[in-house]
Amino acid sequence: MSSSLTITQANSNPLPVAGKPRARLAAIGIFLASLGLLSLPAGSALAAQALKAPAIPAGADNFYNSASVTVQKVTFKNQYNMQVTGNLVTPKNLDRKAKAPAIIVGHPMGAVKEQSAMLYAQKLAEQGFVTLAIDLPFWGESEGQPRNLVAPELYTEAFSAAVDYLGTSDLVDRDRIGVLGICGSGSFSISAAKLDPRLKAVATVSMYDMGAVTRHGLQHSVTLDKRKALLAKAAEQRYTEYTTGKGIFLDYLPAQADAETDPITREFWEFYRTPRGAATPQGMTLEQTQNRMLSSEIRFMNFYPFNDIETISPRPMLFITGDQAHSREFSEDAFQRAAEPKELYYVKGAGHVDLYDRADLIPWEKLTGFYQRNLK
Repeated sequence: MSSSLTITQANSNPLPVAGKPRARLAAIGIFLASLGLLSLPAGSALAAQALKAPAIPAGADNFYNSASVTVQKVTFKNQYNMQVTGNLVTPKNLDRKAKAPAIIVGHPMGAVKEQSAMLYAQKLAEQGFVTLAIDLPFWGESEGQPRNLVAPELYTEAFSAAVDYLGTSDLVDRDRIGVLGICGSGSFSISAAKLDPRLKAVATVSMYDMGAVTRHGLQHSVTLDKRKALLAKAAEQRYTEYTTGKGIFLDYLPAQADAETDPITREFWEFYRTPRGAATPQGMTLEQTQNRMLSSEIRFMNFYPFNDIETISPRPMLFITGDQAHSREFSEDAFQRAAEPKELYYVKGAGHVDLYDRADLIPWEKLTGFYQRNLK
């Protein structure tokens, strides 16, 4: 096998499974379809006319550029000697004679720091915090080959490596470091906080439990048989990678959407595939972004971030979700399992992706107050 792994887009031939119309596919269901374990109506998506990018919603500001902060690209090593890249955001009026509290911000799963994380990092820095928006390993500007690899242990380690970096900075009080995880990074930040008591306050926004959604789908929509079929398909792909050096991406998020695209896929498409939130790392195409490696995706099956979540106590936890979010079940599950002090906060009228960039909906005062109280 060659030392590098060539990645191509998945192009599977679905097996016929009755009663699985496209409108019912969501999250892990889309994964199963890309593996050929669910069928889509013949020709329906291909025949439909591609949608044009919708107008950017009012208040959406993913590429916000604050005039009152300074952004500096930084790098640091994790325990695997891999380089993690982040943007260090500091208030321009920061008192450099006194060490400041800091917040690590993790981007949504499959995204990069320029998608959602930098908006939060800048807005929180405007309130006096030093913030660090990181690219998880194998994504964005952080190291890791092959690209788009699923590696939950390394994602978790990236947050502790960020604490190492901030805690040795002249700017930061190492006893006042918190974390904010958006979407999948919510589960990675919780996983990190269980192991790393240096993370003094944990907040999540639109959290996805990447383990549960891969095992069970949304609302437990994936059967055990389909889960086993997924494992078998991914395991077989490893032989191909070993003998040919060629891997494939899952076609999670299509380049085009149409009238028959299911609502959840469309929600993500309107952010990641349009000017609203599209960001393409160097060396990749837009179509490759968001789409993870087939053979590594199943590692999420063995990822249980909410097990022992109660051991984070007495460090405080805040779970923020839209009351219309398709993902709200994960914040509710985490809240139920966590010990005090904890809070579950619903944003009225907000969906999952709304809280990525809708600055008019994101509860900035709630987040700011949480960190001010708990990182003082």
